[in-house]
Amino acid sequence: MPKNENQLKHIRCNLWKEDMQCLQWLDSQKPESVLYINFGSIAFLTSQQLIEFAMGIASSKHPFLWIIRPDLVNGDTAIIPPEFNEETKGRAFISEWCPQEEVLNHPSVGGFLTHCGWNSAIETLTAGVPMLCWPYFGDQQTICKYACMDWEVGLEIGSDVKRDKVQKLTKELMDGEKGKQIKKRAMEWKRLAFEATVEQGSSAINLEKLVCEIISK
Repeated sequence: MPKNENQLKHIRCNLWKEDMQCLQWLDSQKPESVLYINFGSIAFLTSQQLIEFAMGIASSKHPFLWIIRPDLVNGDTAIIPPEFNEETKGRAFISEWCPQEEVLNHPSVGGFLTHCGWNSAIETLTAGVPMLCWPYFGDQQTICKYACMDWEVGLEIGSDVKRDKVQKLTKELMDGEKGKQIKKRAMEWKRLAFEATVEQGSSAINLEKLVCEIISK
């Protein structure tokens, strides 16, 4: 591993056991072909939102890795329609949790459907992965705005989840001209993030200044 390969890694803790088999499944997929879907540890869906996401993803025809927590559906069990399983047979991997940094940095992953949590946003930027944004609450709305309008690395689904829009934006992100532009921007942010964290990078220098200032007081 190159000297600076691990600069952006950090210690993490998880509420659920990570399913490492998803990485083996990703190994079997084509480069940048997989949509990774994860709404984090505290966002919730209604049963109808789950169905709309599921059927939109199914009709996009793309392979996908979907993290469905046991408590993802608020006050209910996450039940996906039987036709979803038939439609996605052979191109889906569904699990309760995964090692997100490894997934985002896997060469098979070409997009990330996310709730726009801050940790997820940072991990996505440093991996150079385009985003489909579905902000849930709080600062996630602001992060979504930055991702889609300022950083230009994402497309927003909006709060009113409809399968047709999920399908359309998934195909646009993964296959469309807009998606190619977003991928180019995402890779530029990956480069900038790497340069900031290496020795003598801006983040490293600013952290050192902060430590020195604290010690001097």
